[in-house]
Amino acid sequence: MDEREESRPADGVATTDDREAFIPETELDEDDRLKPDFVRDVIDLAEAGESEAARERIGRLHPADIADLFELARSDERPMLAAVLGDMLSADVLAEMNDYVREELIGLLAPEQVAELASELDTDDAVAIIEDMEADEQQAVLDAMEPEDRAAIEDALSFPEESAGRLMQRDLVAVPEHVTVGDVIDRLREDAELTSDFWEIYVVDPMHRPVGTCQLSWILRTPRDIAISDVMKREQTLIPVDMDQEEVALRFQKYALISAAVVDKAGRLVGMITVDDIVHIIQEEAGEDILRLSGAGDGDINEPIRETYSARVRWLIANLGTALVASTIVGLFGGAIEQMVALAALMPIVAGVGGNAGTQTLAVTVRALAMNQLTDSNSWRAIWREMKIALLNGGTIALIAGAGTALWFANPALGGVIAAAMIVNIFVAGVAGVAIPLLLDRLDQDPAVASSIFVTMTTDSMGFLAFLGLAVLSGLTTL
Repeated sequence: MDEREESRPADGVATTDDREAFIPETELDEDDRLKPDFVRDVIDLAEAGESEAARERIGRLHPADIADLFELARSDERPMLAAVLGDMLSADVLAEMNDYVREELIGLLAPEQVAELASELDTDDAVAIIEDMEADEQQAVLDAMEPEDRAAIEDALSFPEESAGRLMQRDLVAVPEHVTVGDVIDRLREDAELTSDFWEIYVVDPMHRPVGTCQLSWILRTPRDIAISDVMKREQTLIPVDMDQEEVALRFQKYALISAAVVDKAGRLVGMITVDDIVHIIQEEAGEDILRLSGAGDGDINEPIRETYSARVRWLIANLGTALVASTIVGLFGGAIEQMVALAALMPIVAGVGGNAGTQTLAVTVRALAMNQLTDSNSWRAIWREMKIALLNGGTIALIAGAGTALWFANPALGGVIAAAMIVNIFVAGVAGVAIPLLLDRLDQDPAVASSIFVTMTTDSMGFLAFLGLAVLSGLTTL
């Protein structure tokens, strides 16, 4: 039997992490994505009723690639693919699947089937499958599970969404601190109930509070008669069970963790979080902040149209309201614009450049807040830094715009006005780009959600006010 056959379980779905060991190169492109021709061929085979041929081609894929296949298929093709896969639609495939696509497929399964799939997964992956179901469907699945599995899922669901309690795995290895390395090795070999996927063990006191950790490599290289307490590392990063998953990800990043113990309010060990779970969280949180800056909702191409519409339209309505502020300012200078048409041509330049400058600062600030780089101790320093950058940028752009305007319109005074307006608006944009998200953060509001609208309103309004106001004050035109 070759290595590819050994890495494939009885149901025909490959589960090894080394995808290149068993996926033919012809099925993946240079970016490690399924090729369109392969996706189309599998769907055509399924539609033609050649289920065995389709299963044979699908069976060579990693669970993550099977999940990608479902996501690349049209919504109306997915039930057919699920029917073709049958028992090959495994728990590992569902765990890798996009949330919206998974929810769609789970709707096709009986509660007993969902319960069986969830029982095969780690608690955190099982919770991800069950937590978004309707209350009655969720209860039906829980009722179909074994009591031990149901208790673990219900316990996880009792914690807030996006918390360490939802994210953690409950299958871990913990040993008392008084045992020897030999005792630990014997237990690892003899206890069939222990989880098979772990790389370190947790050492606990009589109250089941973690007092240290010990990597398997240390245990394997230490004589049997040495106490585990003499081998373990006492310094460890403990994760409170109610900590937000974004904070958990930051701790993993800051301290370069591979895994970490999760403790309840009494300090007792209740689970662990591993870095493979955190990779997904970092990706989700980063994408979430970018999408919130634009008011695009979840930004998932598999999200139902109604939900996408609802998420986007409310921010467009809010933006319409803030745009009226800038429009009102322009209306106040209607007479001045009529006297000098060049003002109308130059206004969008002042507002547009200021808006871009504000967006640059806003993006940096939101990222710094998300990464805990911007706190109470350095917020004023950050504001002062952005002020200096804004003045430098404003001076450079003012010089270019002022000289260009003076030459194009043969009007040095107009060039001076737009140069001064540029400096004012870019300076305001820099301050607004850092101050608005900081203010929202102090008010316990997500700075990624509404900051862009307020920054845009500020730069547009101030751009128009500065440019038109300076034009009137300089005597170029009158109200």
